[in-house]
Amino acid sequence: MKPDYLIVGSGLSALTFGALMANSGKTVQILEAHEHPGGYGHTFTMAKKYTFNAQFHYVWDCGEGQTVNKVLKKLGLDQEITFERYDPQGFDHMRMPGYALDIPSEPEELIQRLSALFPEFKINIRQFVEAVEKTGEGLKTLSPPIKPTELLKHPIEVFGTVLYLHSTLQDVFDKFQLPQAAQTLLALQWLDFLLPPNQLSFYAWVALFRGYQAGAFYPTQHFESVINALVKVIESHGGQVLLNHEVKNFRVVDKTVTGVEAIDLTTHQTHEFTGDTVICNIDPKKAAKMIGVEKFSKTVRRKLDYEYSASNYMVYCVVKDIDLRDYGFGKWNLFHTGHQDLNAAFAQMYDRHDFSNPSFAITTPTFLTGARGDCPEDCQIVEFLTVANYGYFKQLRETSHKAYTQKKQEILDSILDVVEKHYVPNFRKHMVFHITGSPTTNERFCWSPHGNSYGSSLTPRNMGLGRLNQETSLKDFYFCNASSGYPGFAPTIWTGALLYQKLSGDEILGTS
Repeated sequence: MKPDYLIVGSGLSALTFGALMANSGKTVQILEAHEHPGGYGHTFTMAKKYTFNAQFHYVWDCGEGQTVNKVLKKLGLDQEITFERYDPQGFDHMRMPGYALDIPSEPEELIQRLSALFPEFKINIRQFVEAVEKTGEGLKTLSPPIKPTELLKHPIEVFGTVLYLHSTLQDVFDKFQLPQAAQTLLALQWLDFLLPPNQLSFYAWVALFRGYQAGAFYPTQHFESVINALVKVIESHGGQVLLNHEVKNFRVVDKTVTGVEAIDLTTHQTHEFTGDTVICNIDPKKAAKMIGVEKFSKTVRRKLDYEYSASNYMVYCVVKDIDLRDYGFGKWNLFHTGHQDLNAAFAQMYDRHDFSNPSFAITTPTFLTGARGDCPEDCQIVEFLTVANYGYFKQLRETSHKAYTQKKQEILDSILDVVEKHYVPNFRKHMVFHITGSPTTNERFCWSPHGNSYGSSLTPRNMGLGRLNQETSLKDFYFCNASSGYPGFAPTIWTGALLYQKLSGDEILGTS
């Protein structure tokens, strides 16, 4: 039987859309090439006892009345899926030579802490933080679906926000003449974007920075519980999530997408799937190439001309016979850089592939919730993250697997040298398991073109008025993913909910 909605891909925005539609009585069928649903939100197990999430570390917009909470309430999951909040006194711990700053939830407290470190720049710091607050309010008002009444209520914030349309974070740092060290401390969570200040959209930084200030969270039962709950809603309403089904082609008749051709990767048989409406959760550029870019309108073709975001290098690690809380770890992330200048740090690692002085993030999921299950009781999970160049790693892997493996080990050793010098002496002695992932790992296991972590790159060009949205110009066919909405846990849930709201007329997001 033909479903109301045929969804290609099972990333978080697709699962959100599918669950909402299934919950409303529509029939839903999802095709997923991977053996796990959830895209970058999926969980995998190693050595039969250690579980890791592919990419998510901490999330925002999960508090009462916020986007994620609204969607979960609509689905009746708000009691089942709960979140633990990071320490509001310091959810991100920024560390660099000569300076340490814990980022608090309250903007006024942030001003005080920065002013104590840079007393001669008190006025600049206050002006910058106040500009961030006003821009954040303006972005909220300007986010779809835009309501003219809200624009009229907040004209100053909206006008002030539009002024930064083409600005990078570096542009705004320069405008307020912040000292270099203060810039680095504020932007040290750059690994959440994989872009340095001189390339990163100010809008993207503001949205995420203020989002985490309003509450940084981690799921009580880990990320696996969120993905499983959404799948369960779909299946309990008669829907299907078919794994190991790779879409090879789209069926298009008179500018109407009627279905897809997919191969079952377990049987290697090809099947046709149809739906009244087709929702595309896979990369829009990849889908457009399969369909034929010429079939799309000029406007959509222009919006499809985006650059992919950078990729990353991950270490999934387990330690034993040590409690990392004794070494300053807890309900927060730690960001380290050996550079005063993050633009230089990015260039060294991404452009020159030199990790001798690495900038990286450390997260400890074991401490973020009392619910265990990620590893045995006598162990703790710790993960490291930094930026990496897809083209470089792809060439390494294709020309010399030995050189590829050596480079991954070289980066790991660089990071662990820093960890042992500054944070946990003899860390290596306590490692009982680790596995590394590179940009090509992202491509192979998460079906992510060029190993990209966030869809389109979060530059001002990609974050402006020409950003791709859910409209495709083809009939009965909509985009629904990070590049046609926004990347990250809450933004992809918002993206799926926004499309549901558009197609169903059931408004669940409101204006906040």
